[in-house]
Amino acid sequence: MTLVRRPVAVLVGPMGSGKSTIGSALAARCGVGFTDTDHEIEERSGRRIPEIFAVDGEGVFRRLEAEVVAEVVTTHDGVVSLGGGAVMTQAVRDALAGHVVVYLQIGSDTGFARVASSDRPLLADPDPAARYAELLALREPTYRDVSTIVVDAGRPPRVVVDEIVERLPCRAETSDEVVPNPARSEQE
Repeated sequence: MTLVRRPVAVLVGPMGSGKSTIGSALAARCGVGFTDTDHEIEERSGRRIPEIFAVDGEGVFRRLEAEVVAEVVTTHDGVVSLGGGAVMTQAVRDALAGHVVVYLQIGSDTGFARVASSDRPLLADPDPAARYAELLALREPTYRDVSTIVVDAGRPPRVVVDEIVERLPCRAETSDEVVPNPARSEQE
């Protein structure tokens, strides 16, 4: 029988919400490993994400992303961070079912300010701030739908990590299965 490992938490949210920063800090705090699926995709493909988008297109990238996410959420028992658009793919949403998913919620002005000088393929637009706001508005309902915990990520990372740790459901002492959280924990 193969033991399915489950992440302590899977972080979702828009670019600039702090998934990598919060994820690595949360993993350190919990004493577990950290995996960023964007980094995993780059490692496996040998190319940076902007290159994959430019050469192969978003569709190819999303298929690769779905494969990586499906594998990682069944093999990694630490903290996992997903790319900002990952949850828009049905296969990724299906893979997240039953996991503790933390939505790092952030306003469009704050999120865009954090990524304005980066080379994000989806922000290659005459008005990148408006494009960011548009993507956030489109994705926000899906982030909420897949999440079990929602936190305000516009605060210092230490404060965000403290809140997540307080709200994580308990882990069973004798197995890799997560004890379900009896109620959705959301901060409006």
